[in-house]
Amino acid sequence: MKNTFDIKRITQISLLLSFLLLIFSACDFRYDIAEAGSKPDLTPPKADFNYSQGQGGLDQWKIFSFGNLSTSATDYVWNFPDGSTVTTLDTTYKFADEGTFDVTLTAKDKLGATNSITKSIEVVKPLIPAGILPVIHEPGFEDGDSNCGPNMDGRDCWRIPGGAIFGITSSPVRTGSQAAKFDAGSNRVAYQELTVSPNTSYTITIFYTIKTSPGGSQMRLAVSDPITNASQISTAIFKSTTGNDQSDANSFTPLTLTFDTGARTKIGLWIDSNNIAESRVDDVSISIN
Repeated sequence: MKNTFDIKRITQISLLLSFLLLIFSACDFRYDIAEAGSKPDLTPPKADFNYSQGQGGLDQWKIFSFGNLSTSATDYVWNFPDGSTVTTLDTTYKFADEGTFDVTLTAKDKLGATNSITKSIEVVKPLIPAGILPVIHEPGFEDGDSNCGPNMDGRDCWRIPGGAIFGITSSPVRTGSQAAKFDAGSNRVAYQELTVSPNTSYTITIFYTIKTSPGGSQMRLAVSDPITNASQISTAIFKSTTGNDQSDANSFTPLTLTFDTGARTKIGLWIDSNNIAESRVDDVSISIN
């Protein structure tokens, strides 16, 4: 009896397992893995940016800086009017000239969602205000100007620490009774700080004469960023010119220097010679172009 029961129980279990196996075989347990973008992107990218125009002289007004304000994005493409593209977060771009130009930023996330924004950029050259006409003190190196000290010496307004001041001569002179003298073999300099307007073109004129020998002498006229010691001049000069007329020791020759101030509101006016032959300078002036 026991064997018959066991065989019967085993048979029932086998039938049950076969039935369950049949059910499982009939079921399709395959499932699809969601592809990127198959579900709604809960935080899609939103493109946005701001911009600012460059300031200063020359072509700085054409250069714009673009700041990325996009959200929920990892990759970016900037499209500019000339067809160029940039893929950095922020960027700069130089426009060709004045006008209104479209700039487009496309923002993208890792799910492949994108969003773009286009802004019209108005590029306008800034108006140049009426320029300041700088005041040059002691332009003719005459005594009596109290603006640079109580001594009222014709050299007081031209002194700079670290530099040997020029001498004074009464002959030859172009106007008045005195002129500056830059001795041969001596490093004499003249420096004066001037207040100027930014983005403005100026011309400085001096009149100089150089003794006829020895030959090879030069007079230098330069403008620099402001300095506090003569030792700084070599790296501070941003525009200079030289004169080498040694044809007549008693005849003054004009030497002019035209320059743009850029973003500067102050400059240094610098005069020196290469100390080969004695030189003189008179009547320093400045004008707005």
